[in-house]
Amino acid sequence: MRDISGSLARQACAVAAVCLVADAGLFLIDGPPLSLGWQAWVVLLGGIFANAALAGPSRYSGWVSAAHAVLLTAAPLLLFPYDHYLQATNAGVLIAGYRAGAWLSAKPALAALAAMLAGLFACIFIPADRGDRDWRLVLIEVGISGLLPWMVGRYTTARRAYIADLQRVEEQRQQHEAEAVRRAVAEERTTIARDLHDVISHHVSAIGVHAGAARLGLPEGEPAARRSLSAVESSSRAAMADLRRLLDLLHGKENGDAQRQPGLDNLDELLDNLRTAGLPVRLTSHGGPRELPGSVDVALYRIAQEALTNALRHGSGKTVEIDLAYRQTEVVLTITNEIGRARRNSAAESTKRGLAGIRQRVALFGGQAECGPLDDGRHWRVRVGFPLEAE
Repeated sequence: MRDISGSLARQACAVAAVCLVADAGLFLIDGPPLSLGWQAWVVLLGGIFANAALAGPSRYSGWVSAAHAVLLTAAPLLLFPYDHYLQATNAGVLIAGYRAGAWLSAKPALAALAAMLAGLFACIFIPADRGDRDWRLVLIEVGISGLLPWMVGRYTTARRAYIADLQRVEEQRQQHEAEAVRRAVAEERTTIARDLHDVISHHVSAIGVHAGAARLGLPEGEPAARRSLSAVESSSRAAMADLRRLLDLLHGKENGDAQRQPGLDNLDELLDNLRTAGLPVRLTSHGGPRELPGSVDVALYRIAQEALTNALRHGSGKTVEIDLAYRQTEVVLTITNEIGRARRNSAAESTKRGLAGIRQRVALFGGQAECGPLDDGRHWRVRVGFPLEAE
């Protein structure tokens, strides 16, 4: 919250200055001449000091209102027999009454009100020629000058406290709702994680186990079948690793490694799995690694994973070329592989879904993608680029 103590102090000084100028001006213009003696100077200076005290801390509001009450009583006594304008403080009385009602607790506020009312009654009745005033007018004048400002101060404080209570209740309600949503999300994530573990992970593990058993049981001289089963094993292990990361994320583990999605730092691990599955892969990097935004880093890894999976399924088995170029304003990933003669038609058809996913992922982060066969008809290339801030 913005600190407004300085602004409040300046406003209090401005209010005190206005009261001081107004009351001193009225006294000098319509009050007794200063040639009357030291009594007139005492009343004038007393009003100046009492009004100046209005700029002080709020905890002294009771003493300030008492000073105004004493000045109201002392003015007619000191200026007797002069009986024209006897109040050295008029505007200051209103502000003092308001501050006493607004800033003091109940008992000090009531004591300050009583002192102010007593001072106003004394200022009205002490002069000899005011004893026959209509008591109804006296009550109205005292109510306007003393009681009304005090009541406005009490109302302002009560209203401020009421608004603060409403704000506090609303903040608590929002906190409770946010906590309820957080608990519901956590429970839903736990349910999803449990279902994924119970359904998917068991089946993926079984696929890997059976593929390994089938590969070991093959007779000699079946390289294509061995390579396919090795690819199944490798893919199942990669799927299990990604699934474990997802389960850890859904469980909300605090471990940062568990929550971090795979990026280019995990590219070597992906290539090792593919080499184990029988697909030769060569990675060439240019420009030196740069720190990438997390979303771009994950997107590049997933695009490489999708393209290499297509190469494993539909490629001729020859070396897949991966080129990763870190340029001044962009990062470009290019993957080129040869398609087997017998698989060209099926490759073009079955990779449409994967290429659509690549293009969608690239467009999401403002990049560009070029996917499709090369002019020679034997090679397939995936090239994606993401813009980067210039170093």
